[in-house]
Amino acid sequence: MSFLEIDGRTVGYRLLGNPENPLVVLAHPLGMTQAVWDDLLPTLLPHYRVLSWDLPGHGSSAAWENGDISPASLAGEVLALVAQADAERFHFVGTSIGGVIGQQLLGQAPERLLSATLTNTGAVIGTRDAWQTRAAAIREKGLAAMAVDIVPRWFGPAVCQAQPALLKGWNTIMGRGDANSYALLCEMLGRVDFSEQLGGHQVPLLLIGGSDDVATPPASLNTLAQCCGVGEPVILEQVGHVPSVEAPERFGHELLKHISRA
Repeated sequence: MSFLEIDGRTVGYRLLGNPENPLVVLAHPLGMTQAVWDDLLPTLLPHYRVLSWDLPGHGSSAAWENGDISPASLAGEVLALVAQADAERFHFVGTSIGGVIGQQLLGQAPERLLSATLTNTGAVIGTRDAWQTRAAAIREKGLAAMAVDIVPRWFGPAVCQAQPALLKGWNTIMGRGDANSYALLCEMLGRVDFSEQLGGHQVPLLLIGGSDDVATPPASLNTLAQCCGVGEPVILEQVGHVPSVEAPERFGHELLKHISRA
């Protein structure tokens, strides 16, 4: 684990692999940590250098204390970390809110992207009212109390049945986060709408979803594909919201195929 101060706040990140290899940047979902990528590393590291980091108030990163969070501020963190890795261009992979960061980068800095893979996300995710309601509940009850209801939505029924300890483990991880940072990210998601901002870029783009994802179902990925002007997304069967955890081999196969082409 390494740390970088960005705009006065400490960000925890990992930079692994041969510096001579192309860089792949990995952005994790809300409420989780960069540990969601651990099972994907054996697939990536023989061919790529890998950079992952923790969102504000998640994992090893300090809480957010300077007003609202925007997609642009999170994309700025990505570019600061990429500069720390001494890279000019990179492949980007983001799940859920990580996919929102990817959409921001497609509009803000497409010339920096060798490719983008956005999973389990959308141009719009949920509704403003729902995100504001969740933010208020998180601030009132805390992350540990809310994790019991939120974490089961991340995973499909198949993996929950096969790995009952998975939910308990991620309940613990989510419960250790900073409630206000999480709430600010919820409020950000309630404001996000990339529906009219994603056409025209020339970045090779792959969209991936899960058939059992209740948070960003396949229809959300199909709408995003239309907004981006790309082909139909890859939908992984019996997978929920976090394919890097639920189906790392299948996810890794699709990812490696895409970025190696790019």
